[in-house]
Amino acid sequence: MSYKGHAAKKPAAGGVNAGKGAIFDLDGTLLDSMGVWTEIDRRFFDRRRIEMPADYAHTVSSMQTAAIARYTIERFGLDEEPGDLVDEWDDDAQLLYATVVKPKPHALDYLEALRASGARLAVATSLPPRLRKVALEHAGMTECFDHVCSVDDADSVGKGEPAVYLHAARMLGVEPRRCTVFEDLLVAVGSARRAGMKVWAMYDDSSASDWERIAEQADGAIRDFAQAPAVL
Repeated sequence: MSYKGHAAKKPAAGGVNAGKGAIFDLDGTLLDSMGVWTEIDRRFFDRRRIEMPADYAHTVSSMQTAAIARYTIERFGLDEEPGDLVDEWDDDAQLLYATVVKPKPHALDYLEALRASGARLAVATSLPPRLRKVALEHAGMTECFDHVCSVDDADSVGKGEPAVYLHAARMLGVEPRRCTVFEDLLVAVGSARRAGMKVWAMYDDSSASDWERIAEQADGAIRDFAQAPAVL
């Protein structure tokens, strides 16, 4: 399915998805960016001459940044302040998100098609504002969304809670039952379902070990946005 040629600045008033919302995660869902965090983690542990545990990336994948900092300090007994870790990660991420990340296949075409079909679009991410800004700019997605929010905006500790999806729905002015969430993490798929929303799962290598369970819990599962539903 091709979505090219459907760009629209505003949702269509009478389209097939009028009155519906689509809520997208960024890392690993819209953006092929999880390798960025692998590199950030590698740099962080190399600087401290600590061997990164195999379970670290998976454990922190659904947390927001401040929570990751606190967890990391406690787990590794670091004599550092959470804010310093966050600043260090942000400096590395700022460069990488502005230069390296790319949209997942057919992501831009799909966003344009949804807007043309009347849907309202939001981002619900764990990324802090300055990172999501440069990421969306680099990916060419800045004008695609009606609203962008993060777990911080929802006063949430991470995607393990449904708060960020409910917050995004309120921003869109769409009832949760008329929203569809696109996610790549098992814990996030579960949270979005608890929010009363439909969920489509996007495959990402970072969640490969959970993919079977992710696909089972979601309403649909895709590896390319050309496979995503035209009607939400």
